[in-house]
Amino acid sequence: MEAVGRGDHQAFARLVERHRNAVVGTVAKMLGNASEAEDLAQRVFLRVWTNAAKYKPDAKFTTYLFTITRHLVFNETRRKGRKREVSVEERGEERHWEVADRGEYEPDREVLSDELRQAVDRAIAALPETQRLAVVLRRYENMPYEDIGATLGLSVSAVKSLLFRARTALRESLAEYLDEGG
Repeated sequence: MEAVGRGDHQAFARLVERHRNAVVGTVAKMLGNASEAEDLAQRVFLRVWTNAAKYKPDAKFTTYLFTITRHLVFNETRRKGRKREVSVEERGEERHWEVADRGEYEPDREVLSDELRQAVDRAIAALPETQRLAVVLRRYENMPYEDIGATLGLSVSAVKSLLFRARTALRESLAEYLDEGG
């Protein structure tokens, strides 16, 4: 970030390359739209670039990055004032980072897996935005509680409580899938 603050374009390109997928993935999970995620991620990195000279390394860079991401996502959500309804087609666009080579193709298992993934995505999308961001950062970005707290401006115990409430809501939303599997 020091080099970026001095106007080093190559340092900025490396920073974007290193963190782009995490930002796009987080934004896509929050907004439910892959094309909007790309646009908002560009705005996140533009804000990093324009504020780089003012950056103070008080916390991890990722905390700083996801704090900017949080502000822009929450502003976008409020600006649109929309209830989170996402089509299956939009969900299909954003799953590109979740796909892994699993060897043999099993159509029945693929359909069930896809159905469960869509149900989980819908359940996460229905959470209040702070709970949703905490879940996305913890589950998909493997962020420690301390960093989530710094990103959201909460204590570690508040983050744990927030995640507990989110997991409880998710468990209730996904009860039919949990009962079938157990």
